[in-house]
Amino acid sequence: MTPAWKLRKDALQLKDLKDLFGTQKPIIGMVHCWPLPGAPHYAGGGVDPIIEHAIADARALEKGGAHGVIVENMWDIPFRAGSHLPPESIAVHAVIAREVKRAVNLPMGINLVHNGGVSALAIAIASGASFMRVCMFTGAGVWESGSIDEGCAAELLRRRSDLRAEHIKLFCDVDKKHSVRFPGIDLATHIEWTRFSGGDALIISGKMTGNAPNLEKVHIAKSLAGNCPVLIGSGADENNIADFLTVADGAIVGTSVKVDGVCENPVDVARVTRLVNNAKGITA
Repeated sequence: MTPAWKLRKDALQLKDLKDLFGTQKPIIGMVHCWPLPGAPHYAGGGVDPIIEHAIADARALEKGGAHGVIVENMWDIPFRAGSHLPPESIAVHAVIAREVKRAVNLPMGINLVHNGGVSALAIAIASGASFMRVCMFTGAGVWESGSIDEGCAAELLRRRSDLRAEHIKLFCDVDKKHSVRFPGIDLATHIEWTRFSGGDALIISGKMTGNAPNLEKVHIAKSLAGNCPVLIGSGADENNIADFLTVADGAIVGTSVKVDGVCENPVDVARVTRLVNNAKGITA
């Protein structure tokens, strides 16, 4: 006989990406926020220009046929990690995401790099997001900035429960870009730990932003994922999306759908449309 707590735990788990995005294999577009106050490259001028740019990118993704968006502080480089994220970044991120949520009719997620954890959850709650990307849910490693970081699962799930926010699903990176895992934490181990700790979906990425993972790595991840969806987390473009989606359950796209394929540029509706069209028949 299955105990009641286990039934509740299983009921909370995301069963199918279609329940969230309305399609079996969603294309989720990145809204890369301009540098926020407190970041080295913040240009001044207040928050309004950052909001306007984020809304324009979100609307372009929606017009191109994307099935969801993730609002991220992409240009707060070099990134801080974990508990070192500054309060001004968290506050402004929430304001931007709330305005994006109002501007488009798409499921919205939050990513606060690196590994925002509980802070990203707070942004998700404040903005009305339905999911969040968790850069290091389990395990431990070092980020490109030199910060040593550890999984946030124990604290994140407790706070999510305390805040009555268990509707916010956790899309968890394994073998995350911009980082190196500590020795002994191979892909299989990281996937096992992430599933055991309660991740709703797994994300497979390349080495850095815009780099695609090897297709064989995606095959391996999918074989280890059980009933946990696997998404491509970087490097998907109009040329490789069909191949990726023959294995993976969805893709998060950013660089390839920008003007000229340059990450700093605005989202290009035509590029989004071509990528989505190349995925059709697989994403239905």
